[in-house]
Amino acid sequence: MINVLGDATIAELGSELKGRIIRPEDGLYETARRVWNGGIDQRPLRIVQAATTGDVVRAVRFAASEGLPIAVRGGAHSVAGFSTCDDGIVIDLSAMNSVQVDAAGRRATAGGGTTWATFDEVTQAHGLATTGGLISSTGLGGFTLGGGIGHLVRAYGLACDNLRSAQVITADGSVVTASAEENADLFWALRGGGGNFGVVTSMELDLHAVGPTVLGGVVFYAGSEAANIVAGWRDAISGTPDELTTLVNLTTAPPAPFIPESWHFKKVAAVVACWAGAPEAGEQVVAPLRKLGTVVADLLAPIPYVALQQLVDPMWGPGAANYFTSAFVDRLPDDAIAAFAGLHARSGDLPVQAEFHIHQLGGAMGRVAPDATAFTDRQSPFIVNCIARTPEASLLAPHRALAIQARDAMAAYGNGRLYVNFTGEGGDDKAKAAYPPSTYARLQRVKDRYDPHNLFRYNQNVRPSGA
Repeated sequence: MINVLGDATIAELGSELKGRIIRPEDGLYETARRVWNGGIDQRPLRIVQAATTGDVVRAVRFAASEGLPIAVRGGAHSVAGFSTCDDGIVIDLSAMNSVQVDAAGRRATAGGGTTWATFDEVTQAHGLATTGGLISSTGLGGFTLGGGIGHLVRAYGLACDNLRSAQVITADGSVVTASAEENADLFWALRGGGGNFGVVTSMELDLHAVGPTVLGGVVFYAGSEAANIVAGWRDAISGTPDELTTLVNLTTAPPAPFIPESWHFKKVAAVVACWAGAPEAGEQVVAPLRKLGTVVADLLAPIPYVALQQLVDPMWGPGAANYFTSAFVDRLPDDAIAAFAGLHARSGDLPVQAEFHIHQLGGAMGRVAPDATAFTDRQSPFIVNCIARTPEASLLAPHRALAIQARDAMAAYGNGRLYVNFTGEGGDDKAKAAYPPSTYARLQRVKDRYDPHNLFRYNQNVRPSGA
């Protein structure tokens, strides 16, 4: 690491902050520099743990004046590692995590470092929720700015569809509000365009009547029947009401108490469901999902919404090396399903974790006009997310290759675009692969206006036209 900063320069910044600066020589540095994906090992020059919007303004202006890159950290779950950087400034928003609920107006305002665990806890006290992440330690910011697919996506749309306004610190250190009424071009870009345009220090989101109990959970089936399970799931969800959002996950059974011991570490096909309406009204709708094959464990039942949101948390803690890759899919013919299931059968067993997800889309998210937000794709009925996870980064490469192979097998049945939140590597080609040409061009015009020198480039980067 090259320390290009003088002590006086750092002292001046530190004296202005309500939060604190962590340096490589500080005892907290090794812990503070780590992110959720253990496959990312970078050493920032300084970590600014911001306590206020003013802290973020000062950090942005400081980095810009010193010619240093900026990585913005909310929940630190960026699989591609965009929550950190080498030899730059990390702006850590984790202390900015307050949530205020307007229950009558069904809105919540959350700080840029809020996680879904905190947001759900506060909003569920009022019987309200919005589409959130499937791992509750994920941050609202990156999840929402990239789109946001979760258990309520068919009932209430993407997280970005529920964004009503955002406070943004732009590259010149200005504090602006983005909404349908103010800076509408920026507001459009924030809803699906990722972290390209500034630091979002607070977000106002729509809320909906959900919970405190929903009908949800997972049914585990024998992995040897995976192709039949996926095909049966595909047929069972055809024409289902918007209240139902499901996914199928080809995975390996963990040694969890809710799975019979004889199935621990064996391949399974898991069907995950959330019925967002009254639980009793969904029983008949989810019934076909309970009889797709040989049942290993049926955990589909009335469950607190908060518990559903945290269902997989124990299996997705920090520290492991992760790789995600994705593709939108327009159809699921039997031959594609067979190939997908065959690749999963070849994947490693625990402690290596391979998960091949197919998420059901449509419903409310599909009725938003394609040009209303920057989100990639409204019309594909499915998206696949192929995941490799190993306890050490050195083990990841062959499993990463298999995840890519599985992604490619399914991408042949879609439009070729990927989803920025499910993409485990960066590069200009990734942003261009995520958006139709007309959308990318519009995003670039917004980038030209708010970040013409590409200060915010630790994201699936839309490069300004002059870069």
